[in-house]
Amino acid sequence: MESLILLEDILVLGPIPESLHTGFLRVANGLVQHRNYAKEKVLELLAQMLENPKKYAFSKNKVTNLARAIYDLNKQGIAVPLSETGKTYLPAEPAPYVFESSGPQSQQAFDLRSESLPYAVFGREYIEDGALKQMEMAARLPISVAGALMPDAHQGYGLPIGGVLATEADTIIPYAVGVDIACRMCLSVFDLPAAFFKREPHLLKKSLVEKTKFGIGGETREKFDESVMDLPEWQATKVIRDLKDKAYRQLGSSGTGNHFVEWGLVEVYESDEQLNLPPGEYLALLSHSGSRGFGGSVANYYSKLAMQKTRLPKPAAHLAWLDLNTEEGQEYWIAMNLAGEYASANHHEIHAKLAKALGQKPLAMVENHHNFAWKEQLPDGREVMVHRKGATPAGANVLGIIPGSMTQPGFVVRGRGEVNSLQSASHGAGRLMSRTKAFNSITRSQLNKALQEAGIELIGGDLDEAPMVYKNIETVIGAQHDLVSVLAKFTPKIVRMADANRKEGRED
Repeated sequence: MESLILLEDILVLGPIPESLHTGFLRVANGLVQHRNYAKEKVLELLAQMLENPKKYAFSKNKVTNLARAIYDLNKQGIAVPLSETGKTYLPAEPAPYVFESSGPQSQQAFDLRSESLPYAVFGREYIEDGALKQMEMAARLPISVAGALMPDAHQGYGLPIGGVLATEADTIIPYAVGVDIACRMCLSVFDLPAAFFKREPHLLKKSLVEKTKFGIGGETREKFDESVMDLPEWQATKVIRDLKDKAYRQLGSSGTGNHFVEWGLVEVYESDEQLNLPPGEYLALLSHSGSRGFGGSVANYYSKLAMQKTRLPKPAAHLAWLDLNTEEGQEYWIAMNLAGEYASANHHEIHAKLAKALGQKPLAMVENHHNFAWKEQLPDGREVMVHRKGATPAGANVLGIIPGSMTQPGFVVRGRGEVNSLQSASHGAGRLMSRTKAFNSITRSQLNKALQEAGIELIGGDLDEAPMVYKNIETVIGAQHDLVSVLAKFTPKIVRMADANRKEGRED
């Protein structure tokens, strides 16, 4: 018999109200036990219901009562949106975007290697078993060439968060890139001293409230620089064309989950050619966001398409790849790279607006992707596709940012080009517990106490991002001293995140 469905399985679909948890579990496990539904099929049905509750509420079906409850909440103005992860459970659309040459006849089935390729693990003692098992599964793919696991790693979908996987050069795995394509860090450093916080705290807070937009419906009217929307790639495929208007509306906004924009202090330790800042303490702005609904929709579509095209044993199904020699592979490659340009433009919009609010121009800016795939070469000259899902590029002398949590510092780092890590480092501190566990075990008073002790002012945010759900960033940085050199430390002071009622499920 199929294993029972847990509450955590249900909550990846979206922010199901606590009052409906029992009902969802009863219906889901009833289908498993009495109708012999596979777990995947049940989650697919529930995802379809959340996507269109009205349809299921007014027809006789297995989830009618749940659909009516969700539909009633929607009418009361209480949205229960399907999360980006939940959307991956929707049945694949008929192929309006797929070229005729790539029909069912092009499906291929593949077996896994009997044993995984060897791969390096950094900070193994800080990594949960689920992430290690997922990495081992990825290293058994027939297209895998090399891999590494970063010390902030935790379980995700397909490749673990903090996983780095090199595959054959003409292959790309949408789920090894991630749902939030080109999720990105950006830091602006200003020629303003630490005392500015004491002089102008209201200005800093006001600027975050007025100049940032977060959440599922987060859109901006004023654009500082919309030239990214003029790129010719927006006309490359129907998938991209259909998403362009939404992407324009969301340009300069931030997502949900662990996305943030925050004011803080940067302490530069020593002179460095790349960073090009004298040692000292500066006012700084740090942001974390990605490619918004555009990247999420691209990931959803091509992840499902990859699973249709590349059949793998069920435990590895989410590691399905696209062949870059096919039209659908090239479509995804174009869309992923466009999402990278768009994510960078999102950050630049935010930083430009906040710099203008201060009447300042930054002395320096540092930024990097961490959900992306790059064409690179191994030391032996082989060309590969390197997927970094929640991992920071750390090639020799490459600058990057590794954040902590809302109360822990982040670090500006310079890559050492370590071969065993595939020139990668962690993308943050890494989660200690799931979002569901956080909601069930952390109280608002505990969060408020942690914020007060650290001297942090939080605007928005929720319990699933409380500092205690994260590993100790100092420990994580210490586990990768062979991968990066620390150039500067960022200490958050005023943190802006999505409001609690605008959150959705996220992988990372």
